[in-house]
Amino acid sequence: MRRFHLTPVFQFWLLKEDGDKTSYKVFKTNKKIAIKKCAEELNLLGSGVSLIIHKRDGKFQEERTYPRKADPKSSPG
Repeated sequence: MRRFHLTPVFQFWLLKEDGDKTSYKVFKTNKKIAIKKCAEELNLLGSGVSLIIHKRDGKFQEERTYPRKADPKSSPG
């Protein structure tokens, strides 16, 4: 599963893939809109994409899977 991180840098939000040194996307907006734009972007990549969302202080906040139907939490067992 491909994993991406949404992290704050100054007034921007960066979307980076695990192991990649460069940003996948830069969002010059607030966090709520950045998360929405990430969802749109990651849904286009296909199944099994994970987004780790960080707080303004850089700590872990939550993890989401795109598309939502690929979320392993919804599978039995």
